[in-house]
Amino acid sequence: MGNQPTRLDVYRSAVEDAIEQHLPPAGTPPTLLHEAMRYCLGAGGKRLRPVLLLATADLYPRKADPLPAAVALECLHTYTLVHDDLPCMDNSPLRRGKPAAHVRFGEATAVLAGDALLTEAFRLLASAYADIPDLAAQLTRLLAEAADSRHLIAGQVVDTFSENEAISAETLDYIHAHKTADLLGATLVMGHTLSEAPSGNAEALREAGHQLGLAFQIIDDILDATSSTEALGKEAGSDARMAKNTYVSLHGLEAAREAAGKATERARAKVRSLPDTDPSFLHDLIGQLEHRLR
Repeated sequence: MGNQPTRLDVYRSAVEDAIEQHLPPAGTPPTLLHEAMRYCLGAGGKRLRPVLLLATADLYPRKADPLPAAVALECLHTYTLVHDDLPCMDNSPLRRGKPAAHVRFGEATAVLAGDALLTEAFRLLASAYADIPDLAAQLTRLLAEAADSRHLIAGQVVDTFSENEAISAETLDYIHAHKTADLLGATLVMGHTLSEAPSGNAEALREAGHQLGLAFQIIDDILDATSSTEALGKEAGSDARMAKNTYVSLHGLEAAREAAGKATERARAKVRSLPDTDPSFLHDLIGQLEHRLR
């Protein structure tokens, strides 16, 4: 018998199938736009956020199918990557080892494909959970708040306009917290909302996701400084090239590694604190993300 798929494999396969099911076909007019949307979403990647949502939803009996929410989350996350790569932002020619959307389709189509993916996220939440309107509203609010002008986009703005400038450690923490950690906190709370979990779990899960987001961003900073373009699937060393402020540039490699480890352990401790469930998969997955450094 061959190797049995792991639980992580099962989740990732379910996400890929759901993307195929829920996203408009590439042949939908205008075909160039829908081809670009599918190209961006189909470029691979870890599917970290949708897997975390599914794993959190499975901590307790499900209230509803979490897969449409997982796809909505991946649509929104992918839009941020498409826009990050644009020449007016990070000017990155590669994403997940393939030409970035603006290289493959042109800048205008990339902008519009990102816009469409963002819009598709909320259309999907509204339509997939229309028969449970309170749930649809909760999921929409959680995702919208995490991605709004006071959270994800706020972090992006401060990150973009602090290039080539010296910033404080507090400002860098603000960038990491809003650009990355807020969405991961919302990811776990969305999974919680889709299950019959005790209501008191929400804040522990939000904090777990927040700490995971901090660790994830610090690890990205480390890998950009130490890894190769082939291993990353995007240009290595781009942070230095763009004169970006990172945890490595402000604190050094060793302090960055230590901070990533501490944030990871804080996230795992919050998961371990959840009552009346077995959080081992989620706990171990959070730990595995730190192992990208090893």
